[in-house]
Amino acid sequence: MTSDRADTAIEGLDDILRGGLPRDRVYLLKGNPGTGKTTLALQFLLAGAAKGEPVLYITLSETRDELRETAASHGWSLDALSVFELQRAESPVGQYTMYHPSEVELGRSMETLLAEVRRVKPARVVFDSLSEMRLLAQEPLRYRRQILDLKHHFAGSQCTVLLLDDHSGEIDNHLESLAHGVIALERHSPVYGETRRRLEVVKLRAVQFRAGFHDFTIERGGLRVYPRLVAAEHHPGYEPGRLRTGVVALDDLLGGGLDYGSGTLMLGPAGCGKSAIATQCAVAAANSGERAVIYTFDESVTTLLTRADSLGIPAREHVKAGRIQVQQIDPAEMSPGQFGHAVRCAVEQERARVVIIDSLTGYLNSMPEERFLLNQLHELLSFLGQHGVVTLLVATQHGLIGTAMAAPVDVSYLADGVILLRYFESGGRIRNAISVVKKRGGAHERTLREFALSTKGGIEIGPPLKDFHGILTGVPDYTGL
Repeated sequence: MTSDRADTAIEGLDDILRGGLPRDRVYLLKGNPGTGKTTLALQFLLAGAAKGEPVLYITLSETRDELRETAASHGWSLDALSVFELQRAESPVGQYTMYHPSEVELGRSMETLLAEVRRVKPARVVFDSLSEMRLLAQEPLRYRRQILDLKHHFAGSQCTVLLLDDHSGEIDNHLESLAHGVIALERHSPVYGETRRRLEVVKLRAVQFRAGFHDFTIERGGLRVYPRLVAAEHHPGYEPGRLRTGVVALDDLLGGGLDYGSGTLMLGPAGCGKSAIATQCAVAAANSGERAVIYTFDESVTTLLTRADSLGIPAREHVKAGRIQVQQIDPAEMSPGQFGHAVRCAVEQERARVVIIDSLTGYLNSMPEERFLLNQLHELLSFLGQHGVVTLLVATQHGLIGTAMAAPVDVSYLADGVILLRYFESGGRIRNAISVVKKRGGAHERTLREFALSTKGGIEIGPPLKDFHGILTGVPDYTGL
């Protein structure tokens, strides 16, 4: 039985379209050159051919050899596709007396390609591209009338049509109104880093598609689309509980540990031990049979594991066993949507119960503007919380000591808990302090304790610093005897 949807074989795009494009309709795929229209169109046709459907690619702009080169770059064969290369008819201008030469040429071209459509009787057709038809028509009225005739020709023919337009002319809103659905592809080249691409389903009649922009990449094998994360769509439920960190004093500070379904922000200057605590939490999860994933933006996997080895934290053995996954992220090469999709796959497919983002500064660098970071981070934390994941966000503050330190972006209101680390000077040496300043899930200890990293004992947390006043200033007063 034939489905009422023509899938694209692009998992993320079909998810956005709620299963694919409704069959037997005309759709417009628009975007500037280089955005991936031809690649998407080929995937659409190959998906139909894989189901035994007759498919037809009508090319008015690229040659058959150019199409084969594009397909070969993705490891595809076009043997299952019918490719029709329409050549412009060359006729002497003086031959026509009653009609404009362009009108006669356009009419002949349309008759030729429609004859090919009748011969193949395809279930899916791609026209590449409308800009060539626009040039043939020369006049907007003649061009729009021809597109309308084309739509009427396919009405009731049990054929799904994809029209490609490269924005070479003026934006034609009338053409968008004729199409049953419109998908727009965009390409943006930042000052530094990989080219970013995104798509938007502008309209799709009678379908509750996922609106907004969605990042995508072009890789060998075609488009990979990363649907925008909407936390409200995910409510799987989870068993409440707490993750013990493996450091008794830290668990006491946290009121018993880290609650599943919570997000905790670890805030402090560079080198104060934030990443070490995060790694310890990942190891504690692995020791309890859970899976953890660490996304490191600022350091290599080798550096992270070497530091853990020096502190006696057995992260390396868990990484080898697959209980902890460490993924180094280059924000210049990965888009925010792609990163969010990676986190979603780690949670839904690999069943990760602890997610660590180290650091928020690196995550911020992958965003064009701060407001987008906050929106995406809010959705990401909500999604992770609804899946019962313990999330740790590592944020490095500017400066090393004193009260004038600031974070790159204030996300403390998004987090369920905040762990604050500080340097302070006492007795002629630099010491570390740790405290929990916020926890939504229940009571926690409100003291400041000394914190140290030892090559023998790993993470060491001492008793409350009762004999000091003004530790957060960096230069406290000693009030003891």
